[in-house]
Amino acid sequence: MADALIVVDVQNDFCPGGALAVPLGNEVVPVLNEYIRRARTASMPIFASRDWHPAATKHFAAQGGPWPPHCVQGTWGAEFNPYLELPGEAQVVSKGTDTEDDGYSAFEARLPEGGQTLREALRALGVTRVHIGGLATDYCVKATVLDALSEGLETHVLTDASRPVDVRPGDGDRALRLMLDGGAAPETITEFHP
Repeated sequence: MADALIVVDVQNDFCPGGALAVPLGNEVVPVLNEYIRRARTASMPIFASRDWHPAATKHFAAQGGPWPPHCVQGTWGAEFNPYLELPGEAQVVSKGTDTEDDGYSAFEARLPEGGQTLREALRALGVTRVHIGGLATDYCVKATVLDALSEGLETHVLTDASRPVDVRPGDGDRALRLMLDGGAAPETITEFHP
């Protein structure tokens, strides 16, 4: 079975001090760094998704969307958290890149080289099992996990390396229940043995 690690949106704007901060979002960084270290040791492919929004998009409140501006292309807020130890071989996939694209799921994202989608890249590598964590549990992690399941991939959600926005109290718990009910397996670093 071929595995891949998918790190979702661990960007400055989603961490404390950012434009759309996830409460305690920075707590995922050291845990994800350990997942990354183990994945590298096992030569497992690593993908890191990022929101990469234009300055004006239907995703933002000024254009009728639900969110304040965040992760705008080329800004500090769109950069990965500086303490996230992404290796050079990690493949970055960008989502929400045009004015009509919300870009919640990493499966909507594309690699810069050749425009290959995450879905296509995973298929090309023969990946059948994915391990997904990051920010935020109740939005982009949830959407990515549900899309991975719909692709027929064995899907593990990294419960110790994901945090919710909790716009409404309990959103994170409800999102986790939806993922598990959909067939995802919960996973923590003590259970991750690639």
